[in-house]
Amino acid sequence: MQALPDTEGKLAENIIHFARALRKAGVNVGPAQVLSAIEAVQTAGFTRREDFYNTLKATLVCRPEQFQTFHQVFTLFWRDPEFLQKMVRSMLPLLQTMGSDAPEAKAAQRRAEDALEEGKHEAPDDMPERDVLEMDAQMSLSQTEVLRSLDFEQMSNAEQAAAVAAISKLTLPAKPVKTRRTTPSHIGRQPDVRALLRNALKSGGEFGPLPKKALRTRPLNLVVLCDISGSMATYARMMMHFLHTLVWAPHSDWGHVHGFTMGTQLTNITRALHRRDVDDALKAVGHDAPDWQGGTRLGDALHAFNRDYSRRVLGQGAVVLLITDGLETGGTEMLRKEAERLSLSCKRLVWLNPLLRFDGFAPKAAGVRTLLPLVDSFHACHNVDSLAELSKALGAPSQKSEFIAQL
Repeated sequence: MQALPDTEGKLAENIIHFARALRKAGVNVGPAQVLSAIEAVQTAGFTRREDFYNTLKATLVCRPEQFQTFHQVFTLFWRDPEFLQKMVRSMLPLLQTMGSDAPEAKAAQRRAEDALEEGKHEAPDDMPERDVLEMDAQMSLSQTEVLRSLDFEQMSNAEQAAAVAAISKLTLPAKPVKTRRTTPSHIGRQPDVRALLRNALKSGGEFGPLPKKALRTRPLNLVVLCDISGSMATYARMMMHFLHTLVWAPHSDWGHVHGFTMGTQLTNITRALHRRDVDDALKAVGHDAPDWQGGTRLGDALHAFNRDYSRRVLGQGAVVLLITDGLETGGTEMLRKEAERLSLSCKRLVWLNPLLRFDGFAPKAAGVRTLLPLVDSFHACHNVDSLAELSKALGAPSQKSEFIAQL
């Protein structure tokens, strides 16, 4: 094992503890990065706080979306955190009901506070007394109501675990469709001539009551295409829990449930989701989809789906849930062509977009403008309530004409 570089005092140990706090807050930090950070601090020196901040940021952070989390963890870790944690815990019921001008910064701060809270130990007896912070939280909403309406991206680790538990209780009812085949029925409206003749042969040619028949019904199949790019990472994880719930629902109204991930490539995760244990299933999904938190090529992914899986899983008119923010990195010509083919192949194409959580959302991105006129309905998927209301979307009439008029 490589020895730690010599640094004055306990700075090296503190950097290691800081890296652990980053991991708990959701920033992937490896041992090699920690060693590089210690060596970089030893080389650059520890004279100015700003230089120390930028040195750790350059060695421990690899993705732009992790900058806010790093900033919040650094701010809370490299100063006396105990009084601040008391204040945050006391204000938490009220803070959960307040708006924020920077949702990403608020979410990063909550994950940072949650990460530092896990490693907190009881204070020794000789610690100086802190000021007692008292707040009146009588007007705050209940924790359950706040949790159901809270954006997945703004949740702490504990709140995400509670949201997963709430998602596991959701249902998505689907109305069965009628087929051409018939079945005997006492309340049917069609006369069953064949049954009438069979009964007459058994009774020596005498006709009895006229039998009736009705059209058979069958459950719809469900196909889920989920974007797992970097901008969709948090929502994609929640969608995987939701999809696993639909697969293992005890009284599901769906026939077959198929799952696919879309990133830099298309991955069939249906077999992984059919594992009973949810943790085991999600681990298998992560193993099968190597492009998690990568780029987005929706046109290529839809082309691969239409070419390799469309006839197999959409042959009986399945419902397709397209879960993506529509931020296409490639050209829109292939995306339009493949999305149009997908729309014509399925019974209903429902688009779930977490960007609809913004009041001022407008279809300005090229990918969004390409997909919008081809889907039957357009809905949000940023919190538990939006997933619970999804059943209404499946029963509502198509909105294609409205979407075309908006463009």
